[in-house]
Amino acid sequence: MSDAVGYRAYASEDVVTGEGVAVELPVASLLHRLGGALIDWIVYLAVFIGALISVLMVDFSSDAVATTVVILVIVTCLVIIPATVEFLTGGRSLGKLALGLRVVRDDGGRITARHCLARALVGFIEVLFPLMPGGVIPIVVGLINVRSKRLGDMAAGTFAINERVKLRMLPPVPMPPPLGEWAMHADIATFPSTLAIAVRQFLGRAHQLAPAVRDRVGRDLYAAALTHVSPPPPPWVHHEHVLAAILADRRRRDALRLGREDARRARFVPRDPLT
Repeated sequence: MSDAVGYRAYASEDVVTGEGVAVELPVASLLHRLGGALIDWIVYLAVFIGALISVLMVDFSSDAVATTVVILVIVTCLVIIPATVEFLTGGRSLGKLALGLRVVRDDGGRITARHCLARALVGFIEVLFPLMPGGVIPIVVGLINVRSKRLGDMAAGTFAINERVKLRMLPPVPMPPPLGEWAMHADIATFPSTLAIAVRQFLGRAHQLAPAVRDRVGRDLYAAALTHVSPPPPPWVHHEHVLAAILADRRRRDALRLGREDARRARFVPRDPLT
């Protein structure tokens, strides 16, 4: 690792937990997404053609009425139905279900009706844009984006994951016993996501680094972390132990916060009898 590589070299675009763990969500590949989209559009276009043939067989009173009905059929079959299917299935249309894919929010949560509608509207424009061959725009955008997003995903704040790949998380960092008291009473501000991920990945992979590189990167991360901590740790403690203590106590504090939120929610929201 060169001197120019700072802690950002360890960061990645992932969902970050309070301990600084980057949950490596199994992002669906562009090939999988294209396969799922092809299945979906074959089904939706078949429904659209069937509905259009039925409409054309009706004798309308005027051309204006016929045009209006055709437009309604297009919007219903190619926008409303796809959005409704994604919403009711929690991000799993027929094509995604066949390939084990699911659409989620950027933070990994379940998509809502707003996300589904935005994806369907932009998807309709992407695939059927008259100045470009169908499907070219989402393919080009998907090749460029690190999460294989299309324009509809960018507009809605979503991406697709592969549910047939297991999530990978590093084990929690233990608290170094000499620093437990200091970390418990220290004021530890929220770390930037890049710094939190870098510290967590460095501690998990420090033993794989050359001694000189390990010392240099560890000290750089230590200096960056101290800008978010007060008071500073005892000067005689090794910098890697300080980084471990900070992450371990962040995890402890997050667990306490989540416990308080669950207790507060239980006081006002009745427990679901089916869980």
